[in-house]
Amino acid sequence: MTTFVDRVELHIAAGNGGHGCASVHREKFKPLGGPDGGNGGRGGDVVLVVDQSVTTLLEYHHTPHRRAGNGKPGEGGHRSGADGKDLVLPVPDGTVVLDRQGNVLADLIGHGTTFVAGRGGRGGLGNAALASPRRKAPGFALLGEPGETRDIVLELKTVADVALVGYPSAGKSSLISVLSAAKPKIADYPFTTLVPNLGVVTAGSTVYTIADVPGLIPGASQGKGLGLEFLRHVERCAVLVHVLDCAALESDRDPVTDLDVIEAELAQYGGLDDRPRIVALNKVDVPDGQDLADIVRPELEARGYRVFEVSAVSRKGLKELSYALAGIVEEARAAKPQEEATRIVIRPQAVDDAGFTVTKEGEGFFRVRGEKPERWVRQTDFNNDEAVGYLADRLNRLGVEDELMKAGAREGDGVAIGPEDNAVVFDWEPSVSAGAEMLGRRGEDHRLDTLRPAAQRRREREAERDETMREYRQFDPFA
Repeated sequence: MTTFVDRVELHIAAGNGGHGCASVHREKFKPLGGPDGGNGGRGGDVVLVVDQSVTTLLEYHHTPHRRAGNGKPGEGGHRSGADGKDLVLPVPDGTVVLDRQGNVLADLIGHGTTFVAGRGGRGGLGNAALASPRRKAPGFALLGEPGETRDIVLELKTVADVALVGYPSAGKSSLISVLSAAKPKIADYPFTTLVPNLGVVTAGSTVYTIADVPGLIPGASQGKGLGLEFLRHVERCAVLVHVLDCAALESDRDPVTDLDVIEAELAQYGGLDDRPRIVALNKVDVPDGQDLADIVRPELEARGYRVFEVSAVSRKGLKELSYALAGIVEEARAAKPQEEATRIVIRPQAVDDAGFTVTKEGEGFFRVRGEKPERWVRQTDFNNDEAVGYLADRLNRLGVEDELMKAGAREGDGVAIGPEDNAVVFDWEPSVSAGAEMLGRRGEDHRLDTLRPAAQRRREREAERDETMREYRQFDPFA
């Protein structure tokens, strides 16, 4: 079973906000205690955090579904619900976060770097927070907002200064084992290296990291062999080292041909043309290897490459190679722009920005999109007439009805609030401003034609009772 995974698809769900509470204070000798429903708690966020002790995405490969804690609902007595617990997911340094379409959402580099992948829903307000001079005892509360759910892709790109590239069995793992303290698996058969290996090299006062990328073969950039899967690990490197085998057993191979093949694969992968190259002619401890190195070295130097003859067995040329790499790494670090402290960018809302849009999508059909209208719809309990009336008042104050009129909407036209896959659709009727005289019992709104079944039955019983009382008064003059 593999212990290294560098690409996973993660299904995350932030916590839902807790519902607000609709409650009235009840105490002896205090019949009008007033509303005392508390607010719901906020749902927990899903947060990705770079942790230097994590080197693989294996944990998320086995358990890709992750959910944060939900907020607790509010209670009577002005008791607010507890916030949901955030879900903190540690990821390796160099993790790139993408959506399912391949768009980069975040590039996490540096210990402690965080990214909120999913935001928890807001808690609903209780009826105590909704009370106003016009609505002194609301018979409803706002629902908690659902947490954000999304599918993201995590890709690990090794954060190394130097990358060793070359054919399988060219000796890359042997070189990294003698240049650093890394102990990769080494064998004399192709594709011994199945995962990138990292090592730390000290050359004088310079300390840098070196990565051994699994062997490349012709067609690697199109997915052949292991190349396509791990070519992403060379993207962050400051210098590429071509490790060429001077003692290859295949008769149709030679160092120059191997270099051309690897360069062609790197060019097809793209984005690596600006990286400096160094050539390491490996296995010169073998007599035939030294002879071949003497033959190809002039041609490689004529192409502009710095060439080093090295051997992992005899340690020949390793010191010179490590110091040469240290010099290039120092130059690359000095050329990088100096990191500045994170700036807080404040983008004030434009004066003429209403916060929503109204678009006509057909004859007699309009769609409203905006953060506030869509959030208000999600937090409305449509089983409560008063809550629906409160939503109508909020939309009216925001200016939605005015914009519908400007767009040409007429009474009875269809209006959808929200995206196509999750919208609330209703027949539009211009409303009037709500006042205290418009409100009936708690949980009811006289402006709505369609009543809840319980309210309808209660009104029918009241009508029957009133009719009975009128008939009784006709026969009893003293009633």
